[in-house]
Amino acid sequence: MALFPAFSSVSATSSASEKAKELDWLSNRSFCSDDALTIHQHVQDRILPERQEDSETGVPTLKKLKEDEENDYSHKKRRKKEKKKKHKKHKTKHGEHAEGSGSESDTVYPSDLVKQEADTASREEKVSTQGSFIWLDDLTAPTDRPFCIDKKADSANWEYKSLYRGDIPRYKRKGNSSLGLDPATQAVTWTDTKTSEKKRGDRTSERYFSRSCQQLLNTVDLSVVTGSRGSGPNLTAVRFIPVPQCLEEEGSADTPQVPSAVNPLGVYDSSTSLWLQGKGRQEPGLQKEEGSAVTSRGGSSSTALMAARVEDFNRRLRENPSDIPTWLEFVHFQDELTAGPSPFSGSEGDVDRCKKSLKMTLEKKMAILERALESNPGSVELKLARLDLGRELWDPAALLREWRQLVFLHPNNAELWRAYLLFIQGQFSTLTVSKVNGVYGKCLSTLASVQDGALVSHPALPGTEEAMLVIFLQQCHFLRQAGHSEKAIALFQAMLDFTFFKPDSVKEMHTKQQVEFFEPFWDSGEPRIGEKGARGWKAWMHQQERGGWVIPSEPDDDDDDDQDDGSEVKDKTWPKWRIWLDVEASREANHWLPWRPDKTKGQSEEDCEDPDQQVLFDDVGPSMILLSKPELRFQLLCSFLRFLGLPCDMDYPCGPSWSILLDNLALLVEELDADRPLSCSDLWQAGVSPVGHMTTLGAPRRMVGLCKQGEEFMQNVLHQLWPLLSASERSKLSLYWIQYEKIKVMRCVRSRNKRHMRSQGKRSKKVAKRLLKEAENRNDLALWREFGHLEWLLGNLEEARKVLDTALSLGLSRGLQDRALCDLCLLYAQLEVEQGVGPTAGTASPTLHILTRLAEGGTYSPFSGQVSPVSILKARRTFEQAQETNCRPGLVGCFALFQYLTVGVEAADKVYQQAMERLEERHTDHQEEILGEVNSELEALSVARASLLRHVASACPLSRLRDALTSALSHFPNNSHLWKLYLSAENRYHNAGRARRFLHTLTCRATSAIPRLFAINGGDVVHDRYGDVRATLPETGLKHRIRALFESAVATEHGSRCPLLWRMYIHFLVLEGNVDRGRGIFYRALQNIPWVKGLYMDAVLLFPDHVQEFLDLMQEKELRLRLPMEEVDILLED
Repeated sequence: MALFPAFSSVSATSSASEKAKELDWLSNRSFCSDDALTIHQHVQDRILPERQEDSETGVPTLKKLKEDEENDYSHKKRRKKEKKKKHKKHKTKHGEHAEGSGSESDTVYPSDLVKQEADTASREEKVSTQGSFIWLDDLTAPTDRPFCIDKKADSANWEYKSLYRGDIPRYKRKGNSSLGLDPATQAVTWTDTKTSEKKRGDRTSERYFSRSCQQLLNTVDLSVVTGSRGSGPNLTAVRFIPVPQCLEEEGSADTPQVPSAVNPLGVYDSSTSLWLQGKGRQEPGLQKEEGSAVTSRGGSSSTALMAARVEDFNRRLRENPSDIPTWLEFVHFQDELTAGPSPFSGSEGDVDRCKKSLKMTLEKKMAILERALESNPGSVELKLARLDLGRELWDPAALLREWRQLVFLHPNNAELWRAYLLFIQGQFSTLTVSKVNGVYGKCLSTLASVQDGALVSHPALPGTEEAMLVIFLQQCHFLRQAGHSEKAIALFQAMLDFTFFKPDSVKEMHTKQQVEFFEPFWDSGEPRIGEKGARGWKAWMHQQERGGWVIPSEPDDDDDDDQDDGSEVKDKTWPKWRIWLDVEASREANHWLPWRPDKTKGQSEEDCEDPDQQVLFDDVGPSMILLSKPELRFQLLCSFLRFLGLPCDMDYPCGPSWSILLDNLALLVEELDADRPLSCSDLWQAGVSPVGHMTTLGAPRRMVGLCKQGEEFMQNVLHQLWPLLSASERSKLSLYWIQYEKIKVMRCVRSRNKRHMRSQGKRSKKVAKRLLKEAENRNDLALWREFGHLEWLLGNLEEARKVLDTALSLGLSRGLQDRALCDLCLLYAQLEVEQGVGPTAGTASPTLHILTRLAEGGTYSPFSGQVSPVSILKARRTFEQAQETNCRPGLVGCFALFQYLTVGVEAADKVYQQAMERLEERHTDHQEEILGEVNSELEALSVARASLLRHVASACPLSRLRDALTSALSHFPNNSHLWKLYLSAENRYHNAGRARRFLHTLTCRATSAIPRLFAINGGDVVHDRYGDVRATLPETGLKHRIRALFESAVATEHGSRCPLLWRMYIHFLVLEGNVDRGRGIFYRALQNIPWVKGLYMDAVLLFPDHVQEFLDLMQEKELRLRLPMEEVDILLED
């Protein structure tokens, strides 16, 4: 076609000659078409007769097979050439393709035909030399080569990875002997292992406890006939077992169905109609079916019950997919489902059955949770359960991504933040103290923005302010356990200044803006709360607005460096690891306050020798939160005082976040005071070590209370915050302070060090008298009670009686309804009972005089002689009337002690039982506002009852005490005093089975690590009691039982985060001689609690050969290392 079709006729004649000249170079004048046709005809004449012969016979001959093979070979070769030619052809110009005629691949050249004929001849010669497959019987003439060589690969061998079984020769060995070998010394056994094992397995009969037999007995269709001999019909007299008649099924022909939307014709039965509606069978029908199955088989099998429960779960979740507790219950049910032998569990005989069953269960749980999240995409509880399962299935990086995404989607959920923080600080591979502290700051700053309303996308949830305080306290304890006591103290200092000394000009701002104004005060170098001369943030702001002030230089006359004058190394002959432990614990006890430059001495920040003692604003600023409620502010102050060691009446939250604080062995090992069984039952034992008391497990305390600087610091805190508190709050703080002094005196009394007891007694009495001189404390009976008890502990009985009598004369007119008065009389009576001879004194008992005067009221007069019987009768009547409306522990304790002195132990125990029954009725009837108070009163009554029964154990059977303790521990499993009473009572028996069953029941449903710790401690006590037996029989069953208790405890969620549990486990194994296993448990503990410095100190004590490895780990994780090993060498040189 021409480029310009309109002028094609014009250009046709003129361009014909030119086109011929242009394409003249394409013509091949040496090629003759006649020769090519002749060669092509010759080839066709050769191939045509052979094809005709094949078509006539219909059987492929040997020549045909050869030619087919040759054609395949030439076809493959021709395809390769065509590919090459096509590749070249694409490189030519487009005009050349258009001008060419025909396809290049269809052209056959003569030279190719000649070459192909030569190749065919050579291949025929080669094939003729190799031969071909043919049956030997078909040979008409003998040949010199009756075989052939097959070089064609068998594709089946590549596909099945083995030879065909028919091509492998088989043989059977006759006999087991071997020629040339001595059968006595060189015998060879030719035994088929698989066959012998199979025969042996066939011969072995399975026992009744095997998995297959249990599955057979638990099948639904198998009924077990039970009954006594002679009962029922005589089966020998009949030829068949009588079968009961079948009941008519529901929805049969006799009971026609009513037409409905899903059953318009009325032909479906009830079960089909329910299935069409997406519902399961009705509950009555299910119960009827189960009941008929039980009656027909004599008892429902476990497999049928499991199947029924699975069906019930499926029905409930299908009908109500938004039921989150049911989804979680169904997830937990999978463990029970796969535990026993059933069709839902794995098969028996698998080597890795346990691992496979665990993985199968985890995957099934994950699938259930994912299905639940499809129906409830906004449920945080389901997402947390999914992440908890992900710890076993996902790698750490993927798990961390899931956590971050979840926190990003729900930044206003405080419980989610707490779980995320526990996860972050428990990751050994990524843990550093600075990183975790930064995550705490980010958490608190985010929740503060939510609380202020700055984060508009997510509203604040109820209880956010309380949860922020709990997270703040968790951060402080994390820093304390990591050894960074300076940062923890600085956090409390900043938070107290930020809360109690806030200027009025910034109170209406958001938290972030208030923190920005707080930063200049923190960096100004002004004294902070607890330091001498501290005036607070508010006063500093006012002075800055006026122009600032200059603090006058006051020389410090106290010898603060007295402790540094002597050498820190007590004995240079000790090994280096022991010197390191001693000096590290000493510095931990004495240097836990943040370092501040002393301006009177001209010091600056550059003069600090240890940079970790300095706390910058970046470490504390992000953690500042607003506390608007007065009760939360007072709770912050009480938490700080408890952090310092004061026995403040405040409970830690339960769960894993509380178990991580348990690190004080005194919770378990401090014995009950045999001389004071009644009056010392309320001593404070929390199990959380105060600041400055970090050391190895079980090491004795270096001091009672805090160091000298610590005591001054705590007193300064109380004095500085005293004017900012209300009268009731000041009374509580005074009570906590006197109780703290009483605990220090008690420890001195137990140590039997008279010199320390006298010095401590003088200081404690001085503090108590100063507090009682305060105007609001002069009529406070609680303070008078503690002061009198303090005098009694010091041995000043007459002075103690004067103090208590004075207190009774002040408040006896208040009546039985006053709680403080009842508590005072109860303590006074208990002290007299412990000091006297009990009920044998009769009416001449001073205890009876105190209790009757309490019941009568009026004015109080000290005990002078006999108590009249009329007064006793009136007092009993008064107590009975008061108890009907008042069940407080003080009043009930006084009445029970009165009944014990006048009637007996049974009457006293009955008083406690009646009071507890009334409190339990109030617990069920009233609302949740008073449940906490009722529970605390029930717990106090349980402790008082058990203490009284223990005191009079010789006058009543011990079973009464054991029943009271088991009942109390079932309700209050976290009470340490009840546990000590229970273990001391059970140790008097040799029947350990009852105690083990009870402990197993409590530990299985425990929500904290306290029951498991006491169960293990009880086993240790019994284990140590039989030391002589252990010397002869080291592998006793008790040892393995204690180890099993440890393993089951650390496998739980709250046990895996408990430092005290892991440290006890390591010590137990090392003391038993299993040093290698104990070191392995240490590395397991690092995977769960890698931030606990005490764990590394225990490792240095128990595995001293690897001390440098442990110190390197501490430096890697940024734990507080106060004494590097290089400094130990310097101290030894000095």
